[in-house]
Amino acid sequence: MIPHKYSPESLMMSHGYSPEWSEGAIKCPIFQTSTFVFKSAEEGKAFFEVAYGIREKEEKEELGLIYSRINNPDLEILENRLCLWDEAEDCAVFESGMSAISTVFLEFLKPGDVLLYSNPVYGGTDHFIKEILDKFGIETIGFYPNDSKEDIINTIEESGKADRLAMVYLESPANPTNDLIDIKMCSEIAQKYSTNEKQTLVAVDNTYMGPLWQHPLQHGADLVVYSATKYIGGHSDVIAGACLGSKELISRMKTMRTFMGNMAGPWTGWLLMRSLETLKVRMDKQAQNAAEVARFLNNHVNINKVHYLGFLEGEKRAVFAKQCEAAGAMLSFEIKGGEKEAFKFINNLKLVKLAVSLGSTESLIQHPATMTHAGVSAEEKEKLGISPSLIRLSVGVENIQDLIHDIERSLKETTIEEKIANY
Repeated sequence: MIPHKYSPESLMMSHGYSPEWSEGAIKCPIFQTSTFVFKSAEEGKAFFEVAYGIREKEEKEELGLIYSRINNPDLEILENRLCLWDEAEDCAVFESGMSAISTVFLEFLKPGDVLLYSNPVYGGTDHFIKEILDKFGIETIGFYPNDSKEDIINTIEESGKADRLAMVYLESPANPTNDLIDIKMCSEIAQKYSTNEKQTLVAVDNTYMGPLWQHPLQHGADLVVYSATKYIGGHSDVIAGACLGSKELISRMKTMRTFMGNMAGPWTGWLLMRSLETLKVRMDKQAQNAAEVARFLNNHVNINKVHYLGFLEGEKRAVFAKQCEAAGAMLSFEIKGGEKEAFKFINNLKLVKLAVSLGSTESLIQHPATMTHAGVSAEEKEKLGISPSLIRLSVGVENIQDLIHDIERSLKETTIEEKIANY
């Protein structure tokens, strides 16, 4: 009989943990300890040799517990479970999404290297790329959602820095515009500039799609990063990040994490394991709700445009069909008017909350131009379509009729001048 392959949502309840390890506790306890006792000095020596890369693990040898800055049962079990969704070889969990992103950059880029990145990206990532990497002698080249493969290659060649391209970093879908970037295309560009001596890596921020709706590693990415605060955590009560990929690359990430000290703690690991048990149920409901909200907004007289993956057309629709498994639960829309009307609409909402996060059980709304992307220059915001009228909405698990009622009532109460409403 062929062994049955269980789905990730089933394995989230128990994978990587045995109740016998903890007095029969059905759930993994919180291992709130800083250090672990060795059985002998010889065992401690063996553990440190592997942890510090002095030697490779022997066949069937397991890295024992040393110190919670290096490894902790809650984090190890969490990392094992996260691997299931993306079918990754290994995973490293961090104290925040930005710590995962910054560790990717600092581990795989060195002075003189060039980073190619997509626009737009999350505001914190944008700041790190433009303001921090330069301090380490790392140069950057940006490209845009509508650039073709040939356009991007021409940009690289015209820069005169093609031989130093070390990484392609993309956020797809992009925050906050939902622009979709072709992951396979970026992988092909990276392969073009890879040599026997140097591999150009592809890293994808998959936060907008969570572990369910898109799997970048299956489309040529080498690394996938998440703000685990968002869908993975899903309850607005934990800050965390994660990075997944091959054992070789994640081993380097974990070594850098050890010395930067930006690992997540046991409480964070326990909270995320709790959240993973309901991840699929939550995300399925959020996607269903988002589709209804998007349709409502798309037909409303006071909305100019809705940016939602389910509405993509042409070449972008083909990219969506190739690499996405659902349209997700994130959308942005342009209200008729400008900042004044956007603010009034947001302030009039009762059920939907004004906050700068996403992927949680509650619906959250914010104004990108003055909030998450306030640090992006006015010229760049205009080029990217992050206008004063753009509003970002993360759809939660509330009753869909209640959500639409709240949005409809707020739009009705938002006074828009006749001349603006009719243009």
